Amino acid sequence: MKIRIIAVGTKMPDWVEAGYAEYAKRMPRDVMVEMVELPLALRSKNSDIAGAMKKEGEAILAAVGKGEQIIALEVKGKPWTTEQLAENLATWKMSGFNYCLLIGGPDGLAPEVSALASVKWSLSPLTLPHPLVRILVIEQLYRACTILQNHPYHK
Repeated sequence: MKIRIIAVGTKMPDWVEAGYAEYAKRMPRDVMVEMVELPLALRSKNSDIAGAMKKEGEAILAAVGKGEQIIALEVKGKPWTTEQLAENLATWKMSGFNYCLLIGGPDGLAPEVSALASVKWSLSPLTLPHPLVRILVIEQLYRACTILQNHPYHK
């Protein structure tokens, strides 16, 4: 199974790259994870936020692969425990589909992108910094894999 994390924002700080890389290298071979970074639309003091979100949304939709199941990371999505994520991951693995997890820009995902998601997942009701979300997502995917493998990491 392949999971692609499609995230708005490039040129992450070194600590983000290192944190993401650490958990990505730990992932089991049967769950391939790929990070796809998309440029942030230009924003300024007087910029058109809706226009920026639309531009980011178009880039996200262009990056989604044919047949991939879309999971949007959104504050108003459904919160999962790590055990629920592991159950979902087991289901995804058995489905035969590939998945993409979408991380929007500073203003979230464009409505048209959100509407296409089969699942909306919330990591927290808190507003999280987007660089940190990348690390949280990959670590939780790794943790879910360890649960499925009965590995002691989760304990």
